[in-house]
Amino acid sequence: MLSSLFNSSTVPVLEQVVNFTQARHGVLAGNIANLDTPGYKTRDISPVEFQKRLKEAVEARRQAGVSPSYAINAQLAGRTTATGHDGMNEVREAVKNILYHDNSDISIEKQVAEISKNQAQHNMALSLMVSQFHLLKAAVTERP
Repeated sequence: MLSSLFNSSTVPVLEQVVNFTQARHGVLAGNIANLDTPGYKTRDISPVEFQKRLKEAVEARRQAGVSPSYAINAQLAGRTTATGHDGMNEVREAVKNILYHDNSDISIEKQVAEISKNQAQHNMALSLMVSQFHLLKAAVTERP
């Protein structure tokens, strides 16, 4: 019964957003950590691809009328690449930047900006999840 309460709201979608932003943060932090590594190529996980897949999963959930978390997890996990990884979380070399004298292409300004945007998305998803849980708690305890 409780699982149906959690799965019937936006919690499964928000959970996927949190998982994605957490994985992407690690990749972006790795880029900054390798700032001084000669020949290092920046890497990223595509937020555009994630949003596209998440939208498809939500639409599939609506059309199929199945449990939201099942539809979203099945849609997102069902996509694999030749490497066996979920294409949504596949770490790829980022768009080519200007190569510096050490043959690396890391722009600290761009990486910090991307981390800031990613952090904002992560915090927003967590805040919305907390709001959902507060609403559920208020409904169960019958107190606002």
